Amino acid sequence: MLSTQVAMSVPCILVSAARGFSLQCPAAGLLRSRLLGASSIKRRNMSSRRQMDHLERTASNGRQNALYPAQVCGIIKESETVKRLRIAVHPDFSFKSGQWVDFIIPGVEKVGGFSMCSNPGLLQREGVIELAVKYSKHPPAHWIHTTCTVGSHVAMRVGGDFFFDPSPSDPSVDLLLVAGGVGINPLYSILLHTTDLLHLNQASGGRDYNIGSTHLCYSAKNTQELLFKRSITQACQEFPDKVSCDFHVTQQSTDVDPHLQPFVKDGRISEAELRTRVDPKRTLCYLCGPPPMIEAISKTLMELGLSKDRIIFEKWW
Repeated sequence: MLSTQVAMSVPCILVSAARGFSLQCPAAGLLRSRLLGASSIKRRNMSSRRQMDHLERTASNGRQNALYPAQVCGIIKESETVKRLRIAVHPDFSFKSGQWVDFIIPGVEKVGGFSMCSNPGLLQREGVIELAVKYSKHPPAHWIHTTCTVGSHVAMRVGGDFFFDPSPSDPSVDLLLVAGGVGINPLYSILLHTTDLLHLNQASGGRDYNIGSTHLCYSAKNTQELLFKRSITQACQEFPDKVSCDFHVTQQSTDVDPHLQPFVKDGRISEAELRTRVDPKRTLCYLCGPPPMIEAISKTLMELGLSKDRIIFEKWW
């Protein structure tokens, strides 16, 4: 069902490109060799102090086998430092909300690792995915901000064990999503997926999915750095009994937009706030952000009675 609908909307060029994309380009060859040697990479870097790149950090994570060609079909300035790419993908491309892609750019040796900020529903409806990438000098991110144009060709492989993909028969859970900075990307994908499931549930009269509540705690320096804020607040307004959020700003120096004020809190995410959102029997928490934040929040959640297996995190450097 998914592949059929996607095939109707993805440019035909991607179908033929699947046969023409060369695995001999530097990045693709690097990806292949590093994945084949993942176990030795992991051991070697146990004693190395240099910063590991995406492939090394994720060597032990699950990955799909297929590497798919793709084409950039839209570029949006999400903030002063973040660009959002809309990417038309191959008809066989699929992912679960929360996962990332190995992002391969012809002529660029380094392989990028970017979480999808869109959800499977957008892929099904339009045949595209979206990535929101913050500027940095890391070659893949730098290419996106300085060289990438509409029409640019890339290749992608889906990976990651951080995802939310419930079945209709699964018991209801309450989601607590905690994001720091661009760690919002996979959590926004999960939030969009839950709203899609809520729409499905409305259409079926409650027969399809057991959807609990979803609360997002999202921390950034200021409201300008908050990505997707308008869409997030719209979801809260559309499903006030099911979706809620708190935007935490730590260095706000300007007045907050009036429509955001009900959602904005000054300062970091506190233990008191987390306490009101944790039910050890129902809460499933997804965390994504800088490692120190993830470690501190995880520790607090366990002190509040949430078991380790109900805390799912992804650290991005």
